[in-house]
Amino acid sequence: MPLFDTVLQEKPAIVLEMGHAFTKLGFAGEPHPRSIIPSEVLDHKAKSASQTTPNKKLFDYASESELYDQLVEFLKTIFFKYVLVSPKERKVVIVESVLCPTQVRENLAKALFCHFDVSSIFYVPTHLVILATLAVDTALVVDIGYKEAAIVPVYSGVQAVFAWEAQPLAAEAVHEHIKGELILNGVEEHLLTDYVIEDIKVRTCFVTTKERAGKWRAEEKFQPCPDVDYPIKGDEVIKISGMLRETAYEVLFPEDNDHLNLANIILNSILNCPKDMRKSLAENIVLVGGTTMVLGLASRLKAELTALLQSDQYRDKLFLKTFKFHSPPAKANFTAWLGGSIYGATDLVLSKSIAREAYSKNQQLPDFTNYDETRSHGRV
Repeated sequence: MPLFDTVLQEKPAIVLEMGHAFTKLGFAGEPHPRSIIPSEVLDHKAKSASQTTPNKKLFDYASESELYDQLVEFLKTIFFKYVLVSPKERKVVIVESVLCPTQVRENLAKALFCHFDVSSIFYVPTHLVILATLAVDTALVVDIGYKEAAIVPVYSGVQAVFAWEAQPLAAEAVHEHIKGELILNGVEEHLLTDYVIEDIKVRTCFVTTKERAGKWRAEEKFQPCPDVDYPIKGDEVIKISGMLRETAYEVLFPEDNDHLNLANIILNSILNCPKDMRKSLAENIVLVGGTTMVLGLASRLKAELTALLQSDQYRDKLFLKTFKFHSPPAKANFTAWLGGSIYGATDLVLSKSIAREAYSKNQQLPDFTNYDETRSHGRV
């Protein structure tokens, strides 16, 4: 898509991708985000009961008003601490999943328009804009973040929302498994903060091969990788066993009667698509999200997918021969943000954004799948 002089002469739009664990932020047209920060706000209710003010997850809320207040506080931090610009009369690009709860996107729009006076908001769907970084229009986008793994096929530039699949097979499940195993091994729970668990996962754990995972599940004897010592608080040391390092990510590949592991939901998503789409999707798989950056995940996933094709569940339904994975030009944890940055640097930010004046008339947001409402809604 071409760049237009009218876009280049204006101030660049602010691009935000707000995930459950981390938020990516920066300006349109840039190759990487300015900052990646935890999606957290200060827990003021906890402050009244103690002298300290702990952090709270941005999307942990009990009411809609609490969500709005937390979004306002978080956006203040973004605008005045990290991007260091006034949001008034600025254009904002929001990279979000089509599966995002309506309550969240509406309160985010309300905060940006009513509290910060931004001039327009351009919502772009995560699974679609990722393909802009690869210059392709067909792919099976596998987004594994903190809360869940979401699979959405994109064919000829259109999201096949009818074929989406999602399961809570993501970083949160891995964190809970690591924490539970360490507590069973005698580590004190107060030492295992979210930051420590995340650091242990990133620094010491990896996805083992399908063959070694099979031996572990069958309780066969095999030589695990070496143990490592993880220092904490200067004088404490946590021993991370080799077995935990290898099996921490096995929660993504559970073997149960429901057939809902990561490989299964990918194949189910392909199976939900028309037959003429399936081969193209299988040969254009894109892995995004911070969890996909772990060592060994892509090769393990390919092995699991290939093995499942020969199972009774898929042998007579999916006639695929191979799976191919793309390598985006950015780290998997901010590939979606980069796609939003590309879209935000085109004329689409002028023609497809929701203007503050149009929003103030009815305070309704068009849905990605409701084209009639989108056409009737005011644009800038």
